[in-house]
Amino acid sequence: MPFDRSIKIAPSILAADFANFGAECAAVEAQGADWIHVDVMDGHFVPNITFGPATCAAIRPHIKGVMDVHLMIAPVDPFIDAFADAGADVLTAHVEAGPHIHRTLQAIRGAGMKAGVALNPGTPASAVAEVMDMVDLICVMTVNPGFGGQKFIDMTTKIKTLRDMIGDRPVHIEIDGGVDPKTAPLVAQAGADVLVAGSAVFRGGSVDDPTPYGNNIRAIREAALGVWT
Repeated sequence: MPFDRSIKIAPSILAADFANFGAECAAVEAQGADWIHVDVMDGHFVPNITFGPATCAAIRPHIKGVMDVHLMIAPVDPFIDAFADAGADVLTAHVEAGPHIHRTLQAIRGAGMKAGVALNPGTPASAVAEVMDMVDLICVMTVNPGFGGQKFIDMTTKIKTLRDMIGDRPVHIEIDGGVDPKTAPLVAQAGADVLVAGSAVFRGGSVDDPTPYGNNIRAIREAALGVWT
C-alpha cells in the first residue's frame, strides 16, 4: 500500500448484493473502485449486525486491491488476529469502542495491518491527538454508525482540524457516510482523500450490469477532483 493523497473511492459492500459478495467486489474494482470497504457491525456497539472475519476471508480472493475493514464492534482486541488472518489490509477501530485505543492500534500494526481509528460525529478531533503517530488512517464518520443510506452530517470543520493535526505524516483521512457527488467536494476540499460510498456506488447496477457502478464511481471522483489540489 504505497501512500499518496490522491482521491480514492472505496465502495462499501454493505450496499452490495449479500448473496454475491465476491462477484460484487470484482465488479466494482473492474469499474474503477480503488479500495473495497467492509463494514463490520456487532449489534452491540452499533444497532445492526453484518458480518465478520469469515466473510472477509471469503471475499479476499476476489479483491485485487486494498481491503479496508471498518470495525464497528466492541471490544476490538480479541478479533484483531482473525481479521489479519482474513486478509485485511487496513483495520479501523473506533476510539469510542474501548478505553485503550493506544493498545488496540499497537496490536493492529503488530498483526501486520495498517491501523485506522474512527471518530463518531459527536467525538472531537482532539480524541486522537495522542495517537497521531500510530495511525495510517483516520475515519471521520459523517453519519451515526449502524446503517447504510443515512443523510450526510457536515463534519468539514473536524476534517480540516485533522488535516492540520496530521501535517506531513503519511495518514489518510477517510469519510464514511452519505458520500455522493454533492457531498464529495465538501469533504475533499476540507482534506479527505478516501471516500467511502455505499448506495451512491451500487445504485442502479448489478453484477450482470455493472456499468452504472462505473458511472457512479466516476461521478463521485470527478466531483471531488473538481476542488482537489
